[in-house]
Amino acid sequence: MTGHEPPLPLPVARRRYVTVSVLFWLPIGLSLGPQVLLFTERGMALVAIAGFFAAHSLTAAALELPTGGLSDVLGRRVVLATAGVLNLSAFTLLALGTVSWVLTLGMAIMGAGRALSSGPAEAWYVDTVQAHSGPDADLRTGLARGSAATSAALAVGTLVGGALPWLLGRGPDLGARLSEATSGLVLPLSVPALLGAAVIVGFVVYVLTALPEPPRPPATLRSVLADVPATIVGGLRLGGGDALVRRVLLSAGAAGAALATIELLTPGRAAGLTGAPESGAVLFATLACAGFLCSGLGSHIAPLTARLTGGGERAVLAGLGAGACGLLVLGVTAGSSGPFGTVVAALGYGLVYLGLGVAGPNENDLLHRRVTSSRRATALSVQSLALQLVGALVGLAVGALPGGPPAWLLGGTVLGAGALLWIRGTPSREAVPRPTGTPDTVGGGDGG
Repeated sequence: MTGHEPPLPLPVARRRYVTVSVLFWLPIGLSLGPQVLLFTERGMALVAIAGFFAAHSLTAAALELPTGGLSDVLGRRVVLATAGVLNLSAFTLLALGTVSWVLTLGMAIMGAGRALSSGPAEAWYVDTVQAHSGPDADLRTGLARGSAATSAALAVGTLVGGALPWLLGRGPDLGARLSEATSGLVLPLSVPALLGAAVIVGFVVYVLTALPEPPRPPATLRSVLADVPATIVGGLRLGGGDALVRRVLLSAGAAGAALATIELLTPGRAAGLTGAPESGAVLFATLACAGFLCSGLGSHIAPLTARLTGGGERAVLAGLGAGACGLLVLGVTAGSSGPFGTVVAALGYGLVYLGLGVAGPNENDLLHRRVTSSRRATALSVQSLALQLVGALVGLAVGALPGGPPAWLLGGTVLGAGALLWIRGTPSREAVPRPTGTPDTVGGGDGG
């Protein structure tokens, strides 16, 4: 969109936001099912694998604030495309890497892509909606649809990514011939990541052609770098003067702890039940697919949950509380391999994702009504920073703990603490948008 063109109609903006969400998260879903098991096949121990995930999360955390304002300065489109290029490099390294330093580098590059991608698409959507309908426009519906589309993409990608290695392994020596032909670089467990790399190419093309933006003042590298210290300071101060924003950020950290726990422990638990990495990848992919569908359902009913509970804050409390209960169920059933325990564990797994799906759009709706357009991507980056940093620390702790209930219960305890933050609400201020001309990034009141 140029300075003389009207903003995109709301249905078009929502459709493009949903498409971008699908194209970005589908490759991640493709790699998610076999990733831990691929690392294991490469000879990596669980502690080393936890280190790979920490490299991803800590890189993302370190770059969130320095890069968080880039899309506010350079534009949403160029930053999203750069994130796609980084992910393309990362997926290639992770699919073909055979030694720990290459895998660490791949995860770190993916973390850099995650830092760049954590806010621009959502910021583009909110900017477009508010340009079309004003600052009081409904955001929750579109955010919920984007979150639901993300969950659907992860569900489909995880199911396909988990099934591909198993299908390749069922052919007569197909997996062995594939590995031999590539000197061991490509295993059946590598194929989903390579397919994800191909999807990322389509993501970059779509971002560059389908996300129009108003023209921005020309920015030089010097001006962008000069803005980094102010961005970091502004990000660090984001939750200092507003208790509601502070709760959103702390809740993101609690969600990161829950996700790190599930992503690190579930693949090995699935492989233990089936007795082989390929069949374990299929089981984990099936579980993950169901989990993401539950997350999508939670996102879809997030507006309804807010109405039924009396506001977005109470909906966040309900969602995070449900997720914490699900993790506690997984911890209690960690030592059980019987049919009943397995079914109960699967229900707990789904409950975690359902709860996080309900909480996410309501948290972001609260956040967007507290920040100005010029700091929106920065605020989302701070939120992602909290998720990545706490997720990395809890993931390292989980990797060091002995197997069994303690590791699961650690994640559940952290998520439960995040839910408790929302017991004391601030309903009177929830829906009051900040004036777009206000220079502060968030409201100055305590908010309770």
